[in-house]
Amino acid sequence: MKKTNTFGEHLRNLREESSLTLKFVSEQIGIDTSLLAKIERNERPPTKLIIKHIGKFFKVDEKDLLNSFLSDQIAYKIIDEEADLSVLKVAEKKVKYLKNIQNGK
Repeated sequence: MKKTNTFGEHLRNLREESSLTLKFVSEQIGIDTSLLAKIERNERPPTKLIIKHIGKFFKVDEKDLLNSFLSDQIAYKIIDEEADLSVLKVAEKKVKYLKNIQNGK
């Protein structure tokens, strides 16, 4: 079974498995070293552009990285609101509904 981790933990694992420093990776993806460190510690969210650069640099699927990041945001929101996981089922239905509206159906 694959270990579940946060976006930041996943990013840190990618970097450490490649034996790369924060400074080197941050230079390669075009951000400040302290920002990369904060992203790895889940203290700052990455932008879509940063996620794109990370995916390109580490040769990993950008969509997988974005899913990891977005799932963190959803999980934190559910925890912050002390909500029940049933909210995910409702949200799934609403996503389908809203996509239909956007697609003119």
